[in-house]
This record gives sequence, C-alpha cells and structure tokens, in this order.
Amino acid sequence: MVQSLNQASDSRSITIGVDEAGRGPLAGPVVAAAVVLGEGLPAGIGDSKKLSAKRRGALDEELRACCKWAVAVVEADEIDHLNIFQATMEAMTRCVRDLAAQLPGAPDIVLIDGNQTPERRCGEWRWPARAIVGGDGIEPAIGAASIIAKEWRDRMMIEAAKRHPAYGWERNKGYGTREHMEALRLHGPTPLHRHSFAPVAQASLL
Repeated sequence: MVQSLNQASDSRSITIGVDEAGRGPLAGPVVAAAVVLGEGLPAGIGDSKKLSAKRRGALDEELRACCKWAVAVVEADEIDHLNIFQATMEAMTRCVRDLAAQLPGAPDIVLIDGNQTPERRCGEWRWPARAIVGGDGIEPAIGAASIIAKEWRDRMMIEAAKRHPAYGWERNKGYGTREHMEALRLHGPTPLHRHSFAPVAQASLL
C-alpha cells in the first residue's frame, strides 16, 4: 500500500529523504516515508524517537501540509515472506517510486537513514542514493521522513489494537514488551504478528 500527497513547490535540485519505522516490533507492518521538503518548514525536525508524542504529532501534520511525501506499508505477511531487512528495502523503494512519479524531474539524490540503501537489492530502485548513519538527526529531509513514518505506523497500530485489544498495541505499538509477551503466551499470535520472528514462532508452538 502506498499513499501520498503532493503539495510542495517544484525545485531544480531535488533531494528526497527516506526513513522507516517498525523494523523491530513483533507485530504490525514496516512503514517507510519519502519526503521532499517544502517551504515554511516547522522548527524542530529531527529523529522522531527523540520527540515527545505530542510534538511529533504536531510536526507530522505540519510536514504533510507543506512537503511532498509518500508512505509505503509492507504488512506482516510480506515481512515473513521476504525477511525484515528486505521488506524494509522494499518499503523504501515503493515510497520513493511513488514520490518520484510526482516530481518535475528525477531526484538528484535520495538520502536514507542507516548504513545501507536498496540499490542492487531491489529491482525497481533506479535513483542515486546515499546512506547516512544517524541521518534523521543530521538531514532535515530524513528527519521529516522519520516523523511521518513513525506517526503513520503508530496510527495503524492504534487502530489494530481495537481489533486485537489483548496485546496493548495502542501502548507498545507491537514491540515485545512484558505486556505483549504475556498476551502472546495466553492468546497466541494474530494474523498481524510476524510469524518469522522467534518470539512469535515460539508462541505458535505453545
């Protein structure tokens, strides 16, 4: 699934920032966001993990209003099929593909948080890219992508918690907290769990 919005002004030099949310949880999707910064950026863009939930939510709304962006979601069953690393690379590729299709020209560079890019790992990847360790705290476009991806995934997990209330996803967002692990022991995995992850696979055997 890919969703996007195109609201920023065109620019001759185009930089896309990319980040993901949800590599570590036991349940739910991995989400990647791609962003081209627009005008009127809010202050305080940076690593989404270092922001309060209230501030991150406010920045998410402001960024989606002034930037071009796209979000791609790879669900748990596809993560199990691909593995989490490849699923993350696919999510990044899909959101960049969708955003690039909206731009006035090809991006000059895609900046990706981390130490690896989808180049030569995903057949659709065709843009110049550079990985930056800690990029969400260095490059504003990556920081913006970090915020949008995190907020998008959190909303998905809060909604999923309404269908599967025993696991506390509205609080733990699918991570392996004590509450989540106890619910796995008592109730077993759901279709939204990543069955290829060891704690979920072990719970399936109980």
